[in-house]
This record gives sequence, structure tokens and C-alpha cells, in this order.
Amino acid sequence: MLEPKIIWETNDYLVLNKPAGWTVHGGAGISGPLLTDWLHKHYPSINDVGDNSLRPGIVHRLDKEASGLMVVAKTNTAWQYFKELFKSRQVGKTYWALVHGQIAKDEGVLNFPIKRASSGHRMVALPFIDQSLTEKKNLNNRDRGLVKAREKAKNALTKFNVLKRFINYTLVEVKIKTGRTHQIRVHFFAYGHPLLGDQLYTTKKTKVKNEKAKLERIFLIAKSLKFKDPAGDDKIFEIDLPADLESFLNGSAK
Repeated sequence: MLEPKIIWETNDYLVLNKPAGWTVHGGAGISGPLLTDWLHKHYPSINDVGDNSLRPGIVHRLDKEASGLMVVAKTNTAWQYFKELFKSRQVGKTYWALVHGQIAKDEGVLNFPIKRASSGHRMVALPFIDQSLTEKKNLNNRDRGLVKAREKAKNALTKFNVLKRFINYTLVEVKIKTGRTHQIRVHFFAYGHPLLGDQLYTTKKTKVKNEKAKLERIFLIAKSLKFKDPAGDDKIFEIDLPADLESFLNGSAK
């Protein structure tokens, strides 16, 4: 299995490329390699960074099945700095994803509110209702349920541009303005174009296609990061597609 690769490092932070199959930090029901274990081995001083011993130095996350760029703080000062930077949405994050089907639009915005499902580890993207119907007594049972669900949902905004269309897939560049759990995956699922390889947000039809593709991961990569670092320097980091995703585009996707 591939290991994390350091892209950039200073005394305050490091930028690394997390491979697919690695979970960022431990928790209930978590199995497989942990990024935090790898950091503990190679950067033991990070163990005291942050406010949670289970995720030292971690300022943001990336799904286990996805790969790509992450920032890790090496000091508590840097940890606080980057936490505020991500919280105030001053970090530019760009992803590439391959989704099932052909998206007709060249670009679009997905802004379905997201909430946690009543059971399991799934998130749910909620459809919109007529906002003029403010009184629950004027709603039918379905919309009344949506109003109640939306009270617990969080706004989420995902922008995309089509990079290339294949016969059965569309390659998209994605930028998220919010950082909700599974945001890209649940938004494209709600949009009718689940991500290739996603076994959680999928339909019966795309699940069969995922099995035939044999990719063994989600086609989702955090491809670039842009931010002003603690020293005040503007930084832009970008990586190429990993070999398995590049190979799929050049072969099975066509």
C-alpha cells in the first residue's frame, strides 16, 4: 500500500498527499492504516499539537476512500492559525471527481442543505421546497417533513466545471465553499451523478457499474490547495492524478 508523501514542509506545518485507503484519524469502527499513526511514527513532536489526542495536528479531513492534499500543523500556534483559516473559508480547495453519466451543463452550483441520516454513517442532501410556504399547516405531509428535517440541516455549496465527458462518465473540477461531511459525494448523488467507486452514495445501477469498473476506491482527489501560510506567504500546491485514476481515464473510461 502507498504511504503518505510529503509535498512541502516548514517548521510550522507540512503539506502531504494522503493515499486512498488511509483514514485520517481513529474512532469507533475504524479499520485500516491511520494517517495519525504515520505522523506519530515520523513526526512524534506533533502528538502534543491540537486539542484532541486522537487527531494531533489535524486541521481538516479527507475521506478514507479519497486521496490528495492535506495540511498538518506541527505546532499549536500553527494549528490554531490553520483552524481559523479553514473555519473562515480562506483556504482554496480544488478537487477532481469522475461521476457516473454525462452532465449536460458545462458548469453548475449544487446547494442542497445537508444533514446526518437518522441511522448509519450517511449524510442526506435535502431537496428544496417553496420558501413562501412558511406555515407548516399549509404544507402537505411530505413538505412538512422536509421543513422539520431542514431545521437540522446545514447549508452546503459545491461548484463544478466539466473538464471532459466520456461515454458513461463526466470528469469534473469541484470547489466547495463549505466543508460538510461527504459534501461532494452526497451532493453529486443528490444531483443524479454519483461518484465512480462510491459504495455509500450509489444506486443499484451505479453499484453494478462500480463493481465492473474494479477501481477499488472513489474517483475523488483533493488536487490543489491555496492559502496564506503563518509566515504570510501565499502558497499554492497541486498534484497529478495518481496512477490508478490516470490509467482508468486513459482506458476503461473511454
